[in-house]
Amino acid sequence: MKGSTSMKGATIKALGPWLRLMGERRIRLLVGALLMLATLLFAIGLLTLSGWFITATALTGMTLAAGGAATIDVFTPGSGIRFFAVGRTAARYAERLYNHDTVLRLLADIRGRTFAGLSRLSGRELARYRAGEWLNRLTADIDALDNLYLRLLAPPLVGLLAILVVSGILALAMPTLGGVLLAIMLPLWVIVTLGMAVAGSGPSARRVETLERLRVRALEHLQGLAELRTFGVLGAHRARVEREQRTLLDDQRRLGRRAALGSALVTLTVQGAAVAILCLALLAFAAGKLSAPVASMLPLAVLALNEGLAMLPGAFVQLGATRTAASRLNAEAAPASDEGEGSLADEAEGSPVSADAPSITFEAVTLRYPGMGTTPALEDVNLHVAAGERFAVLGPSGSGKSSLAQLVVHAFDPDAGSVQLAGQDLRSLASQALRSRLAYLTQHTELFHASLRDNLQLGLPVDHDLEEAAVERALLQALWIVDLDGWARELPHGLETWVGEAGRQLSGGQARRVALARVILRDAPLVLLDEPLAGLDAATAATVAERLDTWLDGRTVVMFAHRRDALPRCDRALVL
Repeated sequence: MKGSTSMKGATIKALGPWLRLMGERRIRLLVGALLMLATLLFAIGLLTLSGWFITATALTGMTLAAGGAATIDVFTPGSGIRFFAVGRTAARYAERLYNHDTVLRLLADIRGRTFAGLSRLSGRELARYRAGEWLNRLTADIDALDNLYLRLLAPPLVGLLAILVVSGILALAMPTLGGVLLAIMLPLWVIVTLGMAVAGSGPSARRVETLERLRVRALEHLQGLAELRTFGVLGAHRARVEREQRTLLDDQRRLGRRAALGSALVTLTVQGAAVAILCLALLAFAAGKLSAPVASMLPLAVLALNEGLAMLPGAFVQLGATRTAASRLNAEAAPASDEGEGSLADEAEGSPVSADAPSITFEAVTLRYPGMGTTPALEDVNLHVAAGERFAVLGPSGSGKSSLAQLVVHAFDPDAGSVQLAGQDLRSLASQALRSRLAYLTQHTELFHASLRDNLQLGLPVDHDLEEAAVERALLQALWIVDLDGWARELPHGLETWVGEAGRQLSGGQARRVALARVILRDAPLVLLDEPLAGLDAATAATVAERLDTWLDGRTVVMFAHRRDALPRCDRALVL
């Protein structure tokens, strides 16, 4: 009992944030649940009325064959049967279509909120896991939450209501029958929900962890095949992958056996309840308390409950996986609050960062990356970039250029010293206040499998109030600065042309300039540019540098490159 109570508390704590998020679509969820209930009630009505009608017509036929006189209205029950049959088909179709659309909307909500949560994490927090593990959280863990409404919330409630409805029908015919059905079906409902959740908790939770490890190891195995073979550890690595696979298959077999046991229990109990109701109904018929058609109708109503309960064991045996996935998401990237972090003035003492270009100051900064030994990436760095100044950081790969950039965008906190923006320590600033003043072109270009317009509009401030025509002009102006406006107009669908997964429909130089255009659309007073002209031929680089030079006027700019001639005009340079 204590273990069951603690599991219940852990489940509520893990699923609470996501249940509140789903509550934003409570009307759709309620409509979907009503469609489920309507489908089940139509099925109960169809089977019940059909049983009554078949029995009644058989008895009438027997009476007529024996030479007696009898009549029966075949049109009213016949119409009722057709109504329930058509209603069940229509309700089932509408329920599947509507509820799956609702679940897709919910998953989109969850992914958006989770991505927002991940975007708030610092570089140190992100460095705790591989990229594949973060991707697993954003995909597989969220996919595990699609069970929450479609299998774990609505179906058990609908099944419970169906038990109460059928018990009510039996009680109208004979109160004892309703009580007997409740005594049998309510314990069954508890077993196939809470009982199956407890039975599958361990294996289903382990399955989530094992599946993530297996995916990461399989990906590493494929990507590092040459290196693993070179160092003679290919067999050992493959053995680890196979062990994870065996562990996963063992847990899946356990879950399959327990779900099958639960399904068998539902079938046997429902059929046993139907037999019990049939026996009691026949005794009532013999005593003259029930007619023969009604006596045959009641057990058929009980059999219809199987449709509402059959899927519950398979759903609840996976509750541990859903709870574990939710817990992992809560620990790393819980749903972002719509209220934001408050104004900068609320978060830090002193005056907020002005709308003008801010200064940047490094005071005795030392930075060490987690798990990278004792050698610092940066040590005792003192640097001041004046407001409105263009500053270049030059040096070979590994010299610390990206580390400086990561400190400015507050991806990491320094181990010693401080980084200040307009005289304020970055650690005292609200992250939203910092990011609203910042535009950062990273070393690697990230484009999404969407249209060119969608990829560009990611650069617009979230709270922009531009009209559609103004947005269009801003997009084309940004494309002109990076010398892509003519190319964009010649695309088959203009700005609506899809760029492919990771921008694979574009050349490297085009993808780089699309990312630069996204930075321009940000229109921030502080701009960080990491190799802004990389991948461009000399003529295109000169054109982009000239146009970019005009746009950068009045902003504080920090640029990173291997050589100074690979950058637009700058006022000062630091060589690492």
